[in-house]
Amino acid sequence: MDINIIKLKSNKNAPMDLLLLADPSEKLVRSYLKKGTCFTAELDGETVGVILIMETKPFTVEIMNLAVKEELHNNGIGKKLLLYVLDEIKKGDAKKIEIGTGNPGVVQMLLYQKCGFRIVDIDFDFFRRTHPEPIYENGIECRDMIRMRIDLLEMAESQPFSP
Repeated sequence: MDINIIKLKSNKNAPMDLLLLADPSEKLVRSYLKKGTCFTAELDGETVGVILIMETKPFTVEIMNLAVKEELHNNGIGKKLLLYVLDEIKKGDAKKIEIGTGNPGVVQMLLYQKCGFRIVDIDFDFFRRTHPEPIYENGIECRDMIRMRIDLLEMAESQPFSP
């Protein structure tokens, strides 16, 4: 599977349908798009994945959204996007990379840990506070945000990202 990853010149061209797979709040996604940087994964000229990053604090970049077309899950596209963006972030002056996922997102948490993220916090009832309608994933209400982080200074002393 030959995937091309492209940094969008303008977030106006971001694939909203994919972004809404990862976060159903169009209002939140649009707010991230105003400040973030978007990369897409293309397969045979078709956009099949997206990742959106944003500086949230000085020297901290957060992955706000990562999504792959549902019919292409488990083909390594999300991992390829994530590793590509992690390498891009490393080229800048960021010291930390953060990501969050909902409590039912076990598959996502496994991917993030394989890529070097560690669980650092749980924001209890995050999704109930920030989304007007309940979100369900794997038959479980998505209530809590599992916060994960890579400390790049610590990472530089240990091992590189695993492919």
